[in-house]
Amino acid sequence: MTGLILSALFSFHSLRAQQDTTDLLSLLGPDEPITMYTYATFKSTRVINLHSVENPAAGVMDFRISHRFGTINSGANNLYGLDQAYMRLGFEFGITDKLMAGFGRSNVNKEVDGFIKYKILRQSSGAKTMPVTLSYMASMVVRTGEWPEPDRKNYFTSRLYYCHQLIIGRKFNESLSLQLSPSLVHRNLIADSTIKNDVYALGAGGRYKLTKRTSFNAEYVYVPSGQMDPMYKNSLSLGFDIETGGHVFQVHFTNSKPMNDKGFITETTGEWSKGDIQFGFNVSRVFTVIRKRSPEEP
Repeated sequence: MTGLILSALFSFHSLRAQQDTTDLLSLLGPDEPITMYTYATFKSTRVINLHSVENPAAGVMDFRISHRFGTINSGANNLYGLDQAYMRLGFEFGITDKLMAGFGRSNVNKEVDGFIKYKILRQSSGAKTMPVTLSYMASMVVRTGEWPEPDRKNYFTSRLYYCHQLIIGRKFNESLSLQLSPSLVHRNLIADSTIKNDVYALGAGGRYKLTKRTSFNAEYVYVPSGQMDPMYKNSLSLGFDIETGGHVFQVHFTNSKPMNDKGFITETTGEWSKGDIQFGFNVSRVFTVIRKRSPEEP
């Protein structure tokens, strides 16, 4: 008899607890849909030369070394370009998760560049659907080398170059990501009146994931004819990303010696068909310099 009473009491309390839980859950209302954002459209802030839609996270510093050797067709005497070296050292910082800034120095024409990039839209699904990620990038370059004609009157503004770029990217699946980069380059000083100060271009880049830590990358920058001196060519670069923990190591072949935006868009001289191809690499190493605090931390 005592067992039956205890069993009944236990069943009553169990039913009461279930009812209380149901009442509490009912107060929360139906499940709310959540927004799922897309991550790792590209593994770096660059496809190869082109800016990608990626930014460092807020508080993260990205130290970048970009290196290009000489052209392969320079012959065995120059070890097919390996005797020559062109470099850019850069620092990039995530101010917020949407806004980043960076600067760098190239030994090509002794140029210093700075830029900002802002993520306007972010690809997502669920409660908020957005098919693409959209970023805006603006950069400025200062050429610091000696004037070609030092005896004439030269102006500092003649050393300045600007680039504006929209970057529209989409991660189609875990393997394939593509982006388009309509660009405008403005040059304060031009050689003669037959050359335009403003150059419009369209960049395209893609990434195809091969393994968990490697991918094949490609990019091409098209400049319509008549906007540049005929000696300059469209930039084409092919390479691989290799992720090694905190590093992203990019190895590639390109016909572009310059490594800043205005340089590879408007000053590429190499021709793939003639072997004017340079082997190069980019090394990206990230450091957390400002750690985000959780809401629970004082």
